[in-house]
Parts: sequence; structure tokens; C-alpha cells
Amino acid sequence: MRRDFFHSFKMNSPRKKISRRNFCSNLLFATGGLAATGAFAAPAIVTSPQLRPEIQFGVGSGDVTAHSAVIWSRSSRPATMRVEVDTSDSFKRPSKYRGPVARLETDFVSKLLIRGLRPGQEYFYRVIFEDLSNSKISSTPAFGSFRTAPVRTSNVSFAWSGDTAGQGFGIDVERGGMKTYDSITKLRPHFFVHSGDTIYADNPMEPEMKLDDGTVWKNLMVPEKAKVAETLDEFRGNHRYNMLDKNVLEFNSRIPVVAQWDDHEVLNNWYWEKSLQDDKRYVVKDMRKLVKAARQAFFEYLPISPASNTIYRHIPYGPLLDVFIIDLRSFRGPNSFNRQTSQSWQTDYLGSEQLNWLKRALLNSRGLWKVICSDMPLGLIIADGKSAYENGSNGNGSPLGREIEIADLLFFMWLRRIQNTVWLTADVHYAASHYYSPNNAVFQRFLPFWEFVSGPLHAGSFGPNALDNTFGPEVIYSSVPPKFKGNRPPSDGHQFFGMVNIEGASGVMNVAHHERDGKKLWNTNLYPKV
Repeated sequence: MRRDFFHSFKMNSPRKKISRRNFCSNLLFATGGLAATGAFAAPAIVTSPQLRPEIQFGVGSGDVTAHSAVIWSRSSRPATMRVEVDTSDSFKRPSKYRGPVARLETDFVSKLLIRGLRPGQEYFYRVIFEDLSNSKISSTPAFGSFRTAPVRTSNVSFAWSGDTAGQGFGIDVERGGMKTYDSITKLRPHFFVHSGDTIYADNPMEPEMKLDDGTVWKNLMVPEKAKVAETLDEFRGNHRYNMLDKNVLEFNSRIPVVAQWDDHEVLNNWYWEKSLQDDKRYVVKDMRKLVKAARQAFFEYLPISPASNTIYRHIPYGPLLDVFIIDLRSFRGPNSFNRQTSQSWQTDYLGSEQLNWLKRALLNSRGLWKVICSDMPLGLIIADGKSAYENGSNGNGSPLGREIEIADLLFFMWLRRIQNTVWLTADVHYAASHYYSPNNAVFQRFLPFWEFVSGPLHAGSFGPNALDNTFGPEVIYSSVPPKFKGNRPPSDGHQFFGMVNIEGASGVMNVAHHERDGKKLWNTNLYPKV
């Protein structure tokens, strides 16, 4: 039943700097002409045919491969998306593409999958929206750039993190907004993996919050962030909110995004059978209605290929790297005591369909490194209330409950000798490096691997979580200082992202943790097995 309902939803190297004129134009029209004064309001929807369409909330790219990329933007009214792509920011000989019409049914969002690109090439693009009946009435262009994946063994870099606008911490313009995004932009990774909690639909904001140091956090407010999201428009508004931040706007135009979701795109710790009867914040009590609206908004506002109808997917990025995005929400059974001794629908985590897909994809991978991007850590214990568990871990011992699926996957990789796997995740709001060794584990039939945790991008900071010894994780690095007081504001600095750099000549992978201002905190080299 759960699967049938889910499937009913069919739905880089350093870069040349985009000119200041182009970017300022992009920023201006992305916010509907509003100046960055700290008094933003959500841009009004313009429907008059006498007024030209305008680009709202900038442009973005995502799911970039050697030969394709997804371009995203949003119009102020019904209009046809036009995209021009060139290898020069002068756009002297651009390739021109006609995108889909931005319609009310998609909140005037339009996405275009561009094919036939050259590998290892930096591209510049510009987007305009044209009136449906008169192409001479068009928006001012907005600009962006991306780099396609290489086909030769050249250097590759990417970043990852998660958790945006959580715990009531939104855009405080006086404090510089969501500054972690700016630090990532300055490092110019080829792409960025957002590991989930792209929004906090269940975390309403207050205009002001008094902090422990006596200062006041001042949130930029829009109506959609004043309550929990229950309608499609409210979920959409949560995504639009993040793009009111100038750092996010520039980031989106320069860094391609590979997006996955976790729980807060809908609500905290959600699963299909979760009851909302006692949650007075929600008028809508039907979890399926909430998930349907949240999922539609997610696919509209993230640059996932319009041809995709699943969040789990494979992003090939040249001979050195294959990226596997997994989805630990859509197929899970209910959060429970999680210590069942046999596998059933109640212990589903990835679910059989996704698990079989991942096994096949890993087995067929030709990338030297196989990076599995998970929206939840493997070996940290994450509780849901007093007696249930939110992720796979359930305490020390042999694989039970959801751990049975994880053991199955790890055993498959051990049996088929699938080497050079790395897990990247977020969710717990601190940074950590974990080494999983069968020598330290209760379940021992797996190849050693690393798991790296990062985040939050812009939310309250927490940690650390306790370890589960089932698969033998060891904490090699943790960002959490002694006696850390949880739920610290972004202004305290405990905001994190990770950077991965793979050297083309040797294939050595360097993984580093960075703090909000870009400072490198820790790093290690991983040497591939061939």
C-alpha cells in the first residue's frame, strides 16, 4: 500500500568569475526587485499580460553529468523558459534551448534538462522568460554557471552538508544571512550534495529570538514561515524562503546541487503511519496529504531532472566518482523499538526495490570511488521519543530491525568485493568522521569503510550522538567540544560543511570538515584499492 501510494506521484575545477553586473542583475530580479535591506517580502505573483515576466529567486543547476545538466528558474507569471548556454560568459555563440512553460500548476517554476554537452567543460548559461503570445515581451536575463563531469581522470571536488533554516533560525540580514553557503561558493566545488532537511516545514519562526549572550536574533519573516506547512503553497513558500537569502541566491547560480530529502521537508521523524491526532499545530491530520504536497514542492523547487520520479538516483561524475543518492523516508516502515529478529514491512528502511537498485548500481559502477549519500547516519543512535528509533541503529548487538537491511547491503558489497565505498550524511547537526571496521563490529562480514557526517548549514547545532557497535564505528573526529550545550544559534559558529577533493593522477580522496567561515578543521586522505 505504501509503495503503491508513493509510485502514484509520477511526477567543479575553479571557475571564471561571472561579472558583477550579471550577478547583481540576477540577484535583483531573483527577489522581484527588492533591495537587500532586511525588510524582504515575498514577491507578488504578477499575472497582468501588460507587464513583462520577471525572474524570481534566481537560477540554479543540478544533477550535472558529463553530457547533461538541469537548469531551474521561476517566473513571476505564465511564460516560456528560454535558456542559452555557452563556453564563454560573453555568449557570442550560445546554444539555445526552449524550456517548458512556467504555469500556475507548477508555481511558475520551470526546469529544463539540457543534453549534448561536452565533458569536463565549464558552461555559462542565461535564462529568460518570454510572454506566451509575444516573445518580444520578456524578462531581464539571469545568469549562472556549471562544469560538466570529466571523462578523463582529472581532479574532482564537491561539497556536502544538510539542515537549512531549522530550530527557528531563519535569515537574519544584520548577521549576514546564511553565511555557510557563501563559504562553500568561495571554494568553488564542482557540485554540492544537500543531504536533506533542505527546508524545515515543521519549524515555524518568530520575528525575534533572544539569545543567551543577550543579543536578539531577527528573522526575516514571510507568512509561510509563521506556521507549520500543511498546504502545497505553504510547502512551496518554505522553499522560496531560503532563496530570499543573498548567499543562497549566489550559491545556486554558481554551484550545481544534488538534492535529497530527510524528514523536515514534511515534518520531524515522519513515516507513513505517523499519527498527528495529538499535534494541535496541524489541522491536516492525514500524513499522505502532507507527504504528497511536500514531495511535489520538493521536486518543483530542487534542480532534479524533470524525468525523475524517485529521489534515489545515480549521478555519474567521470571515471573517478559515482554518486548514489538514497532515500530513507519514502519506503520505511514505522518508527518502532526496532529490534525485530526477522525482516518484514515493519523493518523496511530502504525498502526492497531501492535496496535491489542500489546493489545493482554499485555492482555496475565503473567509478573508482563510490560515494553513497545517505540522509541519515549508519552507526549513530537517533531516538524517536522514549522507546522508538528514527534511523537504523538501535543499540549494541547483532543486526536487528532496520539493521537487517544494512547488514544485507554490507554483506553484498563484501561478497562482490565492491571496494572504495564512502558514506556521506548529515541530520545530527554536528560534524564527525567515523571509521567502520569489522574488527570492532558484532556483524563482521563487510569491507572497512568511512562515514563522514556534516551540518548544519544554517540551523541549531547539537551533538554528539551515541555509537552503536553493530557495524563497529569508531569516532576519529568530532566537532563537538566538551560539555557542549545543544541548540546553539548559527551565530555561535557551529555550522559545518564537508569538502571532498579527488586527485586525478593518483585517485587519492581528501575529505575535510570546514566551519561556517570556511576554516578547515580536520582532513584525511583515503587511498583507493585497485
